[in-house]
Amino acid sequence: MNSVAFDSISSLWQIFLLFTIPIGGGIPAGVILGKNHNVGWLILTTLYFISDVALAIVFEPVMLLFIRLTKNSLFVKTFRENLKKNTEKILARYNKKPSVISLIIIAFSVDPMTGRTAAMMAGHHFVSGWAIAIAGDMLFFFLIMGSTLWLNSILGDGTMAAVIIMAFIFVGPIFIRHIKKKLINK
Repeated sequence: MNSVAFDSISSLWQIFLLFTIPIGGGIPAGVILGKNHNVGWLILTTLYFISDVALAIVFEPVMLLFIRLTKNSLFVKTFRENLKKNTEKILARYNKKPSVISLIIIAFSVDPMTGRTAAMMAGHHFVSGWAIAIAGDMLFFFLIMGSTLWLNSILGDGTMAAVIIMAFIFVGPIFIRHIKKKLINK
């Protein structure tokens, strides 16, 4: 009985670690691992939410330290200015002061760290800024979790489903930008 509990805790830990991968690739792998270990969607969702909270706890001080370092380093200051310009370009699509919904869409479509940075630039502090970023990221999680489980039910192969979903996560935006560019040029 103890080994079963250990395996369950071990599986939950492995899923959690996969969910902490910040670029989205860990979601399909974590979902398939959870499915293979009979972990329900509610527990998967809770683990993903906890991974987002852990990200907030780790990323916020790094971001604040980065801002502080820009005062002493020309290289870091230049990097920060370029990052700020890119974030302002993203925000420009959503007006000068984007709404909460717009910020959630940014976190959904890019990543929670960019969502938090955009929320900070829009005047949101730690709790409200991360709540916005996490809300967008949780929507992304539900989309990817559902897609992974759906594709797995069709293919019957969790590994292939996870690989296809991860490929779509990385290649999909490039493909969509390419199509938009062609439609605009017509």
